[in-house]
Amino acid sequence: MDFGLWTMGFGPQTTDHRPRTMDHRPRTADRGLLTLAPRNPKPDTQYPIPNMTKQIFLNLPVTDLQKSMDFYSAMGFVNNPQFSDDTAKCMVWSENIYVMLLNHEKFSSFTDKPIADTKSKIAGLFSLSMDSIEEVHQMMDNGLKAGGIEPSEMRDYGFMTQRTIEDFDGHTWEIFFMDMSKFPTE
Repeated sequence: MDFGLWTMGFGPQTTDHRPRTMDHRPRTADRGLLTLAPRNPKPDTQYPIPNMTKQIFLNLPVTDLQKSMDFYSAMGFVNNPQFSDDTAKCMVWSENIYVMLLNHEKFSSFTDKPIADTKSKIAGLFSLSMDSIEEVHQMMDNGLKAGGIEPSEMRDYGFMTQRTIEDFDGHTWEIFFMDMSKFPTE
């Protein structure tokens, strides 16, 4: 059957903008296909929806799309131009985690609620785990050089080290490393 597919997980690509795995190697497998409708559907016919990879898309309203894309690129996200245009940029963190940067007009088309001023009020805390404390520091250094701010000091909980960074619009990210061998047992 010939389905019209809208790929959310993005298949193999030949540019440097390929989505990456958690260890940031380019993906090579085709995953995350979502079937919306078959090409030339037959009336009154039901079509099975294939199993999908579970994914998360964070949609963030931003005031300066290019500046925000540059910031997230510096933090290690990879832009997927297939789902980017002059109103939105798809930034890939891993094969299952995406951040959609949307200008205010585009973001507002999805909701009737006003956009929160995340510079003065918190709307959510987004956390990303890293494989080492060195990776936490490297990501933070890159983000700070790209214009982010660190609103609080690093926190060390013994088994977990966490740093916080805000983007230009005040979206707050907690970057952390957790060493489960140091997790308290009592």
